[in-house]
Amino acid sequence: MAVNARVLVTGASGFVGQHLTATLKALDRDVRAAVRTEASGLMCESVIVGDLNAVTDWRSALRSIEVVVHLAARVHVMHDTAGDPLAAFRKTNVEGTLHLASQAAAAGVKRFVFLSSVKVNGESTKPGQGFTETDVPKPEDAYGLSKSEAEVGLIKLGLETGMQIVIIRPPLVYGPNVKANFAALLRTVQRGWPLPLGAVHNQRSLVALENLVDFIVTCMDHPLAANQTFLVSDGHDLSITELIQEIARAAGVTARLIPVPTWTLRAGAAVLGKTRAIQRLCGNLQVDISKANKLLGWAPPISVHEGLLRTVKRLVNT
Repeated sequence: MAVNARVLVTGASGFVGQHLTATLKALDRDVRAAVRTEASGLMCESVIVGDLNAVTDWRSALRSIEVVVHLAARVHVMHDTAGDPLAAFRKTNVEGTLHLASQAAAAGVKRFVFLSSVKVNGESTKPGQGFTETDVPKPEDAYGLSKSEAEVGLIKLGLETGMQIVIIRPPLVYGPNVKANFAALLRTVQRGWPLPLGAVHNQRSLVALENLVDFIVTCMDHPLAANQTFLVSDGHDLSITELIQEIARAAGVTARLIPVPTWTLRAGAAVLGKTRAIQRLCGNLQVDISKANKLLGWAPPISVHEGLLRTVKRLVNT
């Protein structure tokens, strides 16, 4: 792809989207933002498209666009209140995505970059055996299934239309202004509260916001990224114990970790009905990024230490 190709970013007002559009503008790229409602702070042309579904009108947003980076989605939430979560995820993440892709192909878009999720692969790995792009998908929840179905539909559409499809599956993304559970963990560590996680020897892959955005930009342009699926991470996995220690180091505080055995944590979680929550903390989830390394020559531009330092620095200053 030509590096001056005009780009449409959906979900541009979100956590990843804001950083991506700012990065593209800094690179002097011609970028247009698609947003659900009016958004402030965007440093580029924007188009309001409303909700993402099977009837969204993308014509004005797609005019003269050559590359689409599709970030907009109904995201995974811990306590979903939808009466039928799978139907809700499918409406946005499958029907909405394929409708956009179909209109993009009809408008002459050359490449469609889709931000999927490692949840397509599954929820856990054996120690030292990271997920790869050739693994059989094994999504375990409605969000992961919707992303998997969207991937299948996009690949089929690409074969039918000739539009290049690039699929990216990140694990947990962290960075400045991160929200939800990761932000809560940051604040807990920063405040010096004790945590019973000092003896957890799992390994989990993460990806810093800066690394993910750098990889997205690579996939927008690299000729060998066409019609490929990639896993992405910081390239350095951490146990939850190591993660807390890194956060504490970045915050300039002492990590107050109590070495409670993992089996005790799991037993307590089972009693409290929190088995899935403790699995996310204590279980293994690793991804193998060797395909991105070898095929695209890509390596994470910042380390996990630097990524956490930038994340904590923003938290301290807010």
